[in-house]
Amino acid sequence: MSTVLIAAGVLLMLDAGLTYVWQEPLTSLWTSHRQSVLRSELRAIAQAPPTGAESRVLRRMGTDRARIAYLSETLRRRTEHGQALGRIRIPKADADFVIVKGSDPPDLRRGPGFYDGSPLPGSSGTVAIAGHRTTYLSPFRHIDRLVAGDRITIEMPYARFVYRVDRRRIVSPTEISVIRRVRYDQLVLSACHPLFSAAQRIVVSARLIQVRPAGILARL
Repeated sequence: MSTVLIAAGVLLMLDAGLTYVWQEPLTSLWTSHRQSVLRSELRAIAQAPPTGAESRVLRRMGTDRARIAYLSETLRRRTEHGQALGRIRIPKADADFVIVKGSDPPDLRRGPGFYDGSPLPGSSGTVAIAGHRTTYLSPFRHIDRLVAGDRITIEMPYARFVYRVDRRRIVSPTEISVIRRVRYDQLVLSACHPLFSAAQRIVVSARLIQVRPAGILARL
């Protein structure tokens, strides 16, 4: 019995140590599998042709900006919570993850998620994404490294969006002004702060600087 207790204690200490220096291993294994499935889903979405009705609407539109906005809203409407929507890459934070729809706990166990009510990239407004820092692959563990000028890329099935970080701040969990619409297209990343606590939120704001048609739109 004492051997079992000692072994259990060692495992608990090992789990705690890994979580502190890296990420929580058990939830990370689960999310790693889900991310693999989501990457396949995202490829299928990007490769699927638009419907006949969508093609007719897109052909009538005169600019790529209008087409991107249309495809953004179409994708948002037809996607369910927890499903793949895009991919976020943050070199400075060692982050490369599929983003899902929704920011409820079940959604964030799969990966970073777009806030409910947030527009998708390509639609006007503030795009808001939440993510974990110590569990479920810890996608936003290192967003505290980001400083003004760093780049964040979001790849959607219809376009690639590049954002430049403006600032990083710490706010209370009830501070909703950080995701309000501003005069330009903005991206906001948020996560609990400090590590292992939900007492505050770390928020990174970035401005859209480049849009390039891709996937569905590039094939039209």
